Amino acid sequence: MNLTEQRSSMLHGILLMALFACASFYIGEMNFVKALSFSPMIVGIILGMAYANSLRNNLPETWTPGIVFCSKRILRIGIILYGFKLTFQDITAVGLPAIIIDAIVVTVTILLGLFVGKLLKMDRSIALLTACGSAICGAAAVMGVDGAIRPKPYKTAVAVATVVIFGTLSMFLYPVLYRAGVFDLPAQQMGIFAGATIHEVAHVVGAGNAMGAAISDNAIIVKMIRVMMLVPVLLVIAFFVAKDVANREGNDGQKAKIQVPWFAIMFLLVICFNSFNLLPKEVVNSIITLDTFCLTMAMTALGAETSIEKFKKAGFKPFLLAAIIYAWLIGGGYCLARFVVPMLM
Repeated sequence: MNLTEQRSSMLHGILLMALFACASFYIGEMNFVKALSFSPMIVGIILGMAYANSLRNNLPETWTPGIVFCSKRILRIGIILYGFKLTFQDITAVGLPAIIIDAIVVTVTILLGLFVGKLLKMDRSIALLTACGSAICGAAAVMGVDGAIRPKPYKTAVAVATVVIFGTLSMFLYPVLYRAGVFDLPAQQMGIFAGATIHEVAHVVGAGNAMGAAISDNAIIVKMIRVMMLVPVLLVIAFFVAKDVANREGNDGQKAKIQVPWFAIMFLLVICFNSFNLLPKEVVNSIITLDTFCLTMAMTALGAETSIEKFKKAGFKPFLLAAIIYAWLIGGGYCLARFVVPMLM
């Protein structure tokens, strides 16, 4: 196959993922999907997995490079553009208590995930992806870590599935427990608790709106600070964790080369730029829409590499790990919000 044919085949795969992304946006506008707070990204990975387990074998294998391109290159572009959702003004809006609580939650969750994963004798890359997704910002964090350690696609899809399940549960559980008086916290502390422990940004929005504007505003800002912590986490992973994980992923005993996740640094630079408010709001909103489309293409591509057999290969342990982490997020997060936050105010 000559270069022109290779590019044409890659383009076919990219266009297929773009088509799925368009369908994800359309489905995401349906009322029952909105009620679940499923973003186009989550719809995309579901469509991708449906494709992987039905039509995948009927399409040319030459389209595969285009699908891989979406799951790797387009993914990095999406993570970089994600920075336009954030500003450093978000940090000053909630103050030091939220930053400290976020830092504790992120650090303990990742370390707990790796420790429990080791006890369960799990694949370490799945444990790391699941822990980071629970600790930071759900699917977007899983995809960011995917870009740093480059695991097999099905492992990323398994980790995304765990955070989607427990993030969706949180969106319904937190408002119920808050209204029942189980989460007996003032509005500001409840906002910090929700923002520091619920997985997806969309789920924080859904849960926050169900508990009232006073809680929702704080929760969303606290969640955005957690998203910013993706950058230092990726840098730490690149230098201290990813080498071991990547070597385990390598074939024939060959060691995988670890590279600095430059897309994470670019993500931080975009946040810096966005903090100056140099672009009109309409332009920023258009970039955010483009970013969501890129991430949806990447999620669909990850799903397209994930068959039921690969889920069976991963087994029950990733979901057990996610459940243990979830118990920590609720119990530990509540204690931090109730006892530590007042001392920091």
